[in-house]
Amino acid sequence: MRLSTKSLYGVRAVFDIAYNSEGLPVQVRDISKRQRISPRYLEQIFQKLKKAGILKSKRGPKGGYSLAKSIADISVGDILRATEGPPDLVFCVTPKRSGTCDLLEQCVTRPIWEETGRRIAEYLDSISIQDLCERGKTMGIESQQL
Repeated sequence: MRLSTKSLYGVRAVFDIAYNSEGLPVQVRDISKRQRISPRYLEQIFQKLKKAGILKSKRGPKGGYSLAKSIADISVGDILRATEGPPDLVFCVTPKRSGTCDLLEQCVTRPIWEETGRRIAEYLDSISIQDLCERGKTMGIESQQL
């Protein structure tokens, strides 16, 4: 299983907002500078995160993006589902696509892939943005408001 840059950058950007914003809206260009991510790409990712209820935006001179929930209530799993969809490792565990397999009811490996996806989701859901912020402090990462 390989995650796309949408997920990797999404987690980094949400962490950045939580770690550097002090609750105020943050502009994409500031996140872009700190995280070295294209502002255009961040905007695409942020649209998915807004739709999922993770981010909210405010227009105007003091506008930007902020978290729609507390840092304890946003998990890495939430961000990955918003950017990638469910962590289904193979097509046959996705309800919409499971009908495309002729051996679905006789497949001995399908339960393995379902359980693996469930365990990955549980693990990713157990890591909050608050946990990442605490890890950042432990690592000595300085908060950088621009």
